Amino acid sequence: MNESSRFGTRCIHAGQAPDPTTGAIMTPVYMTSTFVQRSPGVFKDGYDYARSKNPTRTALESNLAALEGGKHGMAFSSGLAAMDCVLHQLRAGDHVVLSDDVYGGTFRQLDKIFRHHAIEVTRVDMTNLGAVREAMRPTTRLVWLETPSNPMLKVIDIAGVRAIVDEHGPKAGKAAGVRDAALGPLGTPIEKPILVVDNTFASPYLQSPLSLGAHVVMHSCTKYIGGHSDLVAGAMVTSDDALAERLKFVQNAAGAVPGAMDCFLMLRSTKTLHVRMQRHCENAMSIARWLEKHAKIEKVIYPGLESHPQHALAKKQMPRGFGGMISCVVKGGLEPSRKMLERVALFSLAESLGGVESLIEHPAIMTHASVPIEARKALGIADGLVRLSVGIEDVDDLIGDLDRALA
Repeated sequence: MNESSRFGTRCIHAGQAPDPTTGAIMTPVYMTSTFVQRSPGVFKDGYDYARSKNPTRTALESNLAALEGGKHGMAFSSGLAAMDCVLHQLRAGDHVVLSDDVYGGTFRQLDKIFRHHAIEVTRVDMTNLGAVREAMRPTTRLVWLETPSNPMLKVIDIAGVRAIVDEHGPKAGKAAGVRDAALGPLGTPIEKPILVVDNTFASPYLQSPLSLGAHVVMHSCTKYIGGHSDLVAGAMVTSDDALAERLKFVQNAAGAVPGAMDCFLMLRSTKTLHVRMQRHCENAMSIARWLEKHAKIEKVIYPGLESHPQHALAKKQMPRGFGGMISCVVKGGLEPSRKMLERVALFSLAESLGGVESLIEHPAIMTHASVPIEARKALGIADGLVRLSVGIEDVDDLIGDLDRALA
């Protein structure tokens, strides 16, 4: 496979040459904790201990880097473990600019853990670039955003935010592959802010944050990359060599890495990422348009709808489609939405998202319960808000299930 291969080809082949020992077409699952050394400190291809490096994980990390168009991939035991690795680049007194609408666990990690390490956080509506610029401080070292966001599906201009980050750092080199985070060697503080984009909702198939200026792209691989609701994992990709060195140091030192079997399952899943995402997008668009016309639905939020406030940006930034996530507000608030959630049959009432099966949940009670009620209200996370992760079943069956649940 060459570097110019298209996305579907990279899904199936990147990082996954046939096994040189047997010719096995699938990457072996290296269930080993350690590796034999030829002489003290002399080991083959950098493999000495499986926390530091495992061949199955190496294949996965190479595959994910190729899908995101980056140089360095790093896999973790969860999406929050990947986030924790980034946050360990900060020091006491550093400032983070955070999207106002993010996964509840992202908010919880910053608000309940890293605040106690004297990391300051400002939450801001990043659809307003002026507000982002206003939130930046001389001590800002990290800008963290999700797009589309969770659960309000805001679409944020990645290139526009990167331009603001550049105002607080070196002006040169916005092109892909040229990074300017002003990073010193390990042990030295970050001097200029870095931009991290959580690409979980879009997946690498729909959005390429590194090409738009992100220093790091992050995923909860539990979702679309895993795609089958059978693993928990996370990942980061960057093209910045100095930043990758620092992140890999923490990855190894903190040790929150996935096991070989989970890496194998993710490699199995990325082979079908492009075809799964096409079906997720098709089904979600059909369901979003159907919900818009339903008498018991007050509002539908989906980037593919013309009614979405950032629809034009979504068309530009996500050219292949708009994803499988929909949020909607059920008329009447908590009780009607609760009844709907209790009546669904094909949609399973459960947290998480991105699997081949359709899920449905109530953000205020479930995924975003850790967000203070005042903040939820400000974001529009109302008692009637329901979030759908549209799977790849037959769309007519899914619409029929929702129709019965709302009846």
